[in-house]
Amino acid sequence: MERVKLDFPAEAIIHRHPLTVRVTDMNYGRHLGHDALVSLLHEARIQAFAALDLQEWDMHGHPSVVADLAVQYQSEARWPDALIIETAVPEPQGKALTIYQRICKRDTQQLVATARVNQLLIDLATGRPAEVPVQVKQVLADARNG
Repeated sequence: MERVKLDFPAEAIIHRHPLTVRVTDMNYGRHLGHDALVSLLHEARIQAFAALDLQEWDMHGHPSVVADLAVQYQSEARWPDALIIETAVPEPQGKALTIYQRICKRDTQQLVATARVNQLLIDLATGRPAEVPVQVKQVLADARNG
């Protein structure tokens, strides 16, 4: 079996968000479940964009949709582990934002998972993918550099 290999672009970090594994995030194996991990990633992504005055449902006139998600698991997290989710967004290419997220245990820095989401921005008039607006590119560039 070939594993997904995601290279987290640390130089493109735009936000760090603390979260705690809740008891409801646990699966039958008594560790953080995949469905809960996806929800934690979404929460951290929304918080990262909100810190930049961006919303997934209105990226300067364009809503966004998740086109794909890849997750590479490195270790288990359990209730009540405190986590930090780092969000990195390299310079957008074309009609997608590629968003990387790295989840680590806050106290030990142990890597729990690395994820990549490709988000398309949609032209409301046509329903088709749109170019990432210059304003969004600039906000993300300022966050990476600042």
